[in-house]
Amino acid sequence: MFPHERSLVKQLSDKSFALIGVNSDPDLEKIQEVVKEKNLTWRSFWNGPNGTGGPISTKWGVTGWPTIYVLDSKGVIRYKNVRGDAMDRALETLLAEMGEKVSIVHQEEDDTEKDGE
Repeated sequence: MFPHERSLVKQLSDKSFALIGVNSDPDLEKIQEVVKEKNLTWRSFWNGPNGTGGPISTKWGVTGWPTIYVLDSKGVIRYKNVRGDAMDRALETLLAEMGEKVSIVHQEEDDTEKDGE
């Protein structure tokens, strides 16, 4: 999912959009290496070493990864577990509701093979 997420962050950089990640891998140092290696520029929080038993996933009722929530400008969860085109359409809809017309285009990246995703 990293290439798609990077594309969204780039395309929507001047819009009312934020991508926030949560990582529950037990090794924080390894996570930091991956963030750097994969060029993940958005804010990402560590859920602690207990996987989905960490504080963030517990509070949000997450029992497995990846779990995707798309929130509107008021913080209301409007979509859950949308990916690819469905995520793009959800974002276009929410941004349109705020008067920001966008047309998200999938952009192929050279590092798809490297990401293994």
